[in-house]
Amino acid sequence: MAGKTIVITGASDGIGREAARALHAQGHTVIPVGRNGERTAQIAREVGARVHLADFADLTSVRELADDLLTQYDRIDVLANNAGGIFGKVRESTIDGHEMTFQVNYLAPFLLTQLLKDRLIASTATIINTSSVGARLFGQLEIDDLDNERSFSATRAYGTAKLEQILHVKELDRRYRAQGIGAVAFHPGNIATSFSSAPSSPMRLIYQTPLKKLFLTSIPKGADTLVYLAEGEPGRDYAPGEYYVKRKPARTHAQADDAALARELWERSERMLAL
Repeated sequence: MAGKTIVITGASDGIGREAARALHAQGHTVIPVGRNGERTAQIAREVGARVHLADFADLTSVRELADDLLTQYDRIDVLANNAGGIFGKVRESTIDGHEMTFQVNYLAPFLLTQLLKDRLIASTATIINTSSVGARLFGQLEIDDLDNERSFSATRAYGTAKLEQILHVKELDRRYRAQGIGAVAFHPGNIATSFSSAPSSPMRLIYQTPLKKLFLTSIPKGADTLVYLAEGEPGRDYAPGEYYVKRKPARTHAQADDAALARELWERSERMLAL
């Protein structure tokens, strides 16, 4: 199998870092992207890559990342939209004026994917969105309130953003499968990392205390499906446009099957970003 060029966001920690190591060990060219300069430089050294930094809470940073990637790499075989997080109980806005959870987990990855679109199509690439079972448990998309302004719950905002990532995959598949794009989403498990580090986060009780040993998945196990999808081929190893758990298609939120909703979310996202 020829080595692929694989961009992984959120690669400075957790399953992104673990997947970067595993894919590098299999002979692929891995391009790790992270927000933390020191940790991103460390994984970049491990896999012999350049350092690429981006803060998904700042859309200008995402645009600069896309420009950098397009300048440095003639092809991108895999884009793993893995960066994300759950934030505190109080609604926060980004520098761009969007609700933090919505932007970091969905809108910024949508922007990055769109800015890289032509290169991804030319490379007949795989696009992988790291979603979550939280989409089914907590998500409820209100298309007229994407920035969660009417009411705010950290867990609902997170679940909805992860649902939006699945809808993104559905619409990517509808629009670009015929051009060779394989888009897929997956749930890595509830991972024992620094993922939910905000002191006020309602998930911190599990993620950042000894309880994590009882409820959470190990990092290598969590990275397994990401590695599997990155190395796989659409139609052979996975069904494009679907949502996976432990390498198998899985059930998720009923709204994920609403094609009209997926199309409307895409179009509103483009308008938000002036694309």
